[in-house]
Amino acid sequence: MLAGKRILLIVGGGIAAYKCCELIRLLRGQGAAVTPVMTRAAEEFVTPLTISSLAGEVAHRDLFDLTHEAEIGHIQLSRSADLVVVAPATADLMAKMAAGLANDLASTLILATDKRVLVAPAMNVRMWDHPATRRNIATLRGDGILFTGPNAGDMACGEYGPGRMAEPLEILAAIRSALADGPLDGRHVLVTSGPTHEPIDPVRYIANQSSGAQGTAIAAALRDLGARVTFVTGPAQVPPPQGVTVVRVETAREMLLAVEAALPAEAAVFAAAVADWRVANAAGQKMKKDGSGRPPALEFTENPDILATVSRMGAGRPRLVVGFAAETHDVERHATEKRIRKGCDWIVANDVSPETGIMGGSENAVTIIDADGAEHWVRMSKTDVARRLAARIADRLKRE
Repeated sequence: MLAGKRILLIVGGGIAAYKCCELIRLLRGQGAAVTPVMTRAAEEFVTPLTISSLAGEVAHRDLFDLTHEAEIGHIQLSRSADLVVVAPATADLMAKMAAGLANDLASTLILATDKRVLVAPAMNVRMWDHPATRRNIATLRGDGILFTGPNAGDMACGEYGPGRMAEPLEILAAIRSALADGPLDGRHVLVTSGPTHEPIDPVRYIANQSSGAQGTAIAAALRDLGARVTFVTGPAQVPPPQGVTVVRVETAREMLLAVEAALPAEAAVFAAAVADWRVANAAGQKMKKDGSGRPPALEFTENPDILATVSRMGAGRPRLVVGFAAETHDVERHATEKRIRKGCDWIVANDVSPETGIMGGSENAVTIIDADGAEHWVRMSKTDVARRLAARIADRLKRE
């Protein structure tokens, strides 16, 4: 897929810059040409000689380099690539991008390019969570900038949390997705996945047996067709796919907020097994036995209906809204009623009775219900279900 592609790799100034050495090796191994650009801060972490040697091209560093400017020119450099990748994308570099600044070679190339830009953020967890950074991220997403990562983990500074740059293989997958020439190329699709956890107290919660496998497979299949995927996931058992924007949540209310923040999208697939109810009187401290032998009285209240909320939106409603119906009996009837009640376009129904092994398993047998009726699919792997569903979504969007 990357043979003959040219990547303009902008290396920002952070300890994660060392990972770009492996990224360059991976890209060249896939047949891509890499034109490296380094910020001055990046040179504090990895030398231009190292980057140049690995890339097989000189590492561009200075906006006012008379030799390179005469031979190439920063405008040509910014537009001769198939994709611009910024890794690591520091808080400072993303702030420049959001503000449209162009006071060094890296920021000037980003502002001057007419190609898609993919960033791999890397910074301290508090910098990542800072309101200024969150505003900049929202601006960049609105401008069509693609993101991969960051991951959560140990930081070089000794702290733990989100802010670690995505691993080179993850960035490679995101690059492949960004350059994919598929039927969903450039289209934004939202996918929810996994269960939600509704707290009873700080250590207990209500959940279900969803593994998140089907939603994860759907997100990957849509990505492979070229879509820009936002993947909102509860605490699933399977890791999220590479090359998508991952938003992690715990509760149904958090998932609704994340979904609303991710819109607009051309299509939305609600594969998450969202809890219908939550505990209204969740305790702030761990509940203790009181010696009476009586269990605590839990009061329940209904969670927001994410599928119905999005299906009934006016302006900003996705062109295609796909819901899921996990049933244990009268599957087709219940799913048909649900589609009408929620107002979505399609329902993907399946039988999750314990004897089917579908909930948490590797296979699925689904029925697609739309305004024209029901379409029954034979039992197959969840990966194959995802690919077939993604192709159906692509066909629907193409025809509208």
